[in-house]
Amino acid sequence: MKIPSSSVSRISLYYRTVLPIKDTKVISSQDIALLAGFSAAQVRKDLAYFGQFGTPGRGYSIELLKKELKKILGTDREWDVAIVGVGNLGSALLAYKGFKHQGFNIRYAFDNDAKKINKIKQGVRIRPIQALKQAVKANKIDIAIVAVPHEAAQDVIDMLIASGIKAILNFAPKRPKVPENIELLNIDLSIELERLTYFLQRGKR
Repeated sequence: MKIPSSSVSRISLYYRTVLPIKDTKVISSQDIALLAGFSAAQVRKDLAYFGQFGTPGRGYSIELLKKELKKILGTDREWDVAIVGVGNLGSALLAYKGFKHQGFNIRYAFDNDAKKINKIKQGVRIRPIQALKQAVKANKIDIAIVAVPHEAAQDVIDMLIASGIKAILNFAPKRPKVPENIELLNIDLSIELERLTYFLQRGKR
């Protein structure tokens, strides 16, 4: 059964909702809904995709739910990540410590700027883009983050796919074409800003 991507996103939110709870042993779908901002029916529906975690009328064991949600999201293990493009955005992502706390270890960085090659940023040596394929195959990199200009995005993503990468987070403002077996998530920050300006404009009228 194919799980809706929106449900997977909400699972991440449910996990973040219950993670800080320490003084309660059991939580209801209604409580999760209130804390996460969704309906109790939506919470139950999303969780039901992955099995039976709770007891009807009693709720969910907090510790069991944390464990199961982490397992569902795959963050019960560590993942090696590469960043391609170490400009302003790539450098900021490289510096973000929250990734490591969630099991994502950025171990490799690639760029085509000769001035950056072999420099060390946040403990990671920047390698030439030409070394990408060999590095991915030799080191079993799981996920790639693409933070290159839009005109370079398709070529970089083609290179990543040819190297064996199956999961890509793309920050370039372009939607590249990928085979069906590749998990590609596009994040265009300009689109998110346009959503905000849309609502700001509506509020002025």
